Amino acid sequence: MVTAQKNINHMLGRWFIYGILALFCFYYLAPMYVMLTTSLKDMPEIRSGNILSLPMNPTFWAWQEAWSKACIGTDCEGLKPYFMSSVKLAIPAVILSTFIGAINGYVISKWQFRGSNFVFVALLFACFIPLQITILPFSQILGKMGLSGTTTGLVLAHVIYGIGFTTLFFRNYFVSIPTELVRAAQIDGASFWQIFWKIFLPISAPVMTVTVIWQFTNIWNDFLFAVSFALGGDSTPVTVGLNNLVNTSSSVKFYNIDMAATLIAAFPTLLVYILAGKYFVRGLTAGSVKG
Repeated sequence: MVTAQKNINHMLGRWFIYGILALFCFYYLAPMYVMLTTSLKDMPEIRSGNILSLPMNPTFWAWQEAWSKACIGTDCEGLKPYFMSSVKLAIPAVILSTFIGAINGYVISKWQFRGSNFVFVALLFACFIPLQITILPFSQILGKMGLSGTTTGLVLAHVIYGIGFTTLFFRNYFVSIPTELVRAAQIDGASFWQIFWKIFLPISAPVMTVTVIWQFTNIWNDFLFAVSFALGGDSTPVTVGLNNLVNTSSSVKFYNIDMAATLIAAFPTLLVYILAGKYFVRGLTAGSVKG
């Protein structure tokens, strides 16, 4: 009797927890549901229907308009050119910042030198510097280098700002790898770069996944650097394009196009987390044993 009562109480407790989690999930996902359903409705249905209702006659017209025909200012090419600008920005910025962070973490964790701890603390401090403080220095540096308003300048800004985070991730992961492994490789005649390329890099897949997801999300969703350093043209990322599309005035407000454009802009980061979310969690805890 007592055992049966305990099992019932345990089951009720679990269902209560699941119910609370389901409630929070619904609350969190409700805006995305509204955006998705609104993007599949035409304007008469949006004006006359309920915001939570499913589309009666689903249509992808708003998605086509948002991608290639919606007017952003005086240009009616949709989000496509801005989306491609973000792709050209995010891929090299993620690769460079991840690679530099891997080298920094490798050096700071396994090749100690005088002042290495100070360098690590300085890079760690950089993680807590607000983006707003870096705007003026970056503007002056990019201006002197002739990179203002270019994709290359945006890549450079994101790489520099992201080095602190990528170094922190890789250092905390590499510090958990036995130093004896480096010593043994040195005895076998392996050089600095051979140890990095053939030993450390192949076993750093978990932390590399974390770093890539972290950097890609921050760079793709960034608006402050984008609006500050992209002066229009081919260098304007999708976040700025989306903002300009939503704020472009017209006689009729097409909410379905705005919602479709927002989902298009958010799609890459959503896809990354859907496909690699579990690896992100594993990578965060992979280097937590030591350090």
